[in-house]
Amino acid sequence: MLHAHWQGHHHSTRPVLVWLHGFLGSAADWEPVQRHFGHWPLLSIDLPGHGGSRAQTVSGFDDLSLRLNATLNYHQVDRYWLIGYSLGGRLALYHACRHAGDGLVGLLVEAGHFGLSSASERASRQAHDRGWVQRFRQQPLEEALNEWYQQPVFAELTAIQRQRLIARRLNNRGEDLAAMLEATSLSTQPDLLPELREKTFPFRYLCGEWDQKFLQLARQAALPPAVIPAAGHNSHLANPQAFAHQLARVLNHN
Repeated sequence: MLHAHWQGHHHSTRPVLVWLHGFLGSAADWEPVQRHFGHWPLLSIDLPGHGGSRAQTVSGFDDLSLRLNATLNYHQVDRYWLIGYSLGGRLALYHACRHAGDGLVGLLVEAGHFGLSSASERASRQAHDRGWVQRFRQQPLEEALNEWYQQPVFAELTAIQRQRLIARRLNNRGEDLAAMLEATSLSTQPDLLPELREKTFPFRYLCGEWDQKFLQLARQAALPPAVIPAAGHNSHLANPQAFAHQLARVLNHN
């Protein structure tokens, strides 16, 4: 079972909003957005290797999805929306397609990859992620984090924003992060787009206006994204009010 905590209106009759953070983050990353949803029941989950679940490891997406189910069952969550960012978005997609059951009311994914469709893409990604696994295992964490946030997907960050993010992430352990990255590499994730297209629950993809990689990914999948202005890859951090506005639009129309 994963570490999780309740916020908002725990005893509301509304479905529970279940929040899944990205790699390097924690449940606390969602708080600026969650302030706008205090009238909803909110369950914020720490993924293995992170926050209160830091000591946990998983073997892959199936193991992780089943552990999410165990967490929801423990907290007696029977109707819920899944909201996931990046790695959390990929888990949300996997869980919604493979293990969610009838309790899932809807799915919101921020900048999460649907999965690679070719063997060559998988091989390339596997080599890429193995490099990062080695960095997190062998380098001082601050050094590895500095390199991580130099990646093109984070190009919109200013030097000050990058340093603030690194400071927030230093409470992690490199070995824990390496284990989680190894278990949930995009190279090991199935291409979930065909399965997602068969689902009937409400689905919305959210993306920052400067996040060209994931904007293109959504449009290639013929899933027009809700675009968050003045934001890059981590749009809920960069513009939480606009993110909350888009989220509320979806929730209030379903």
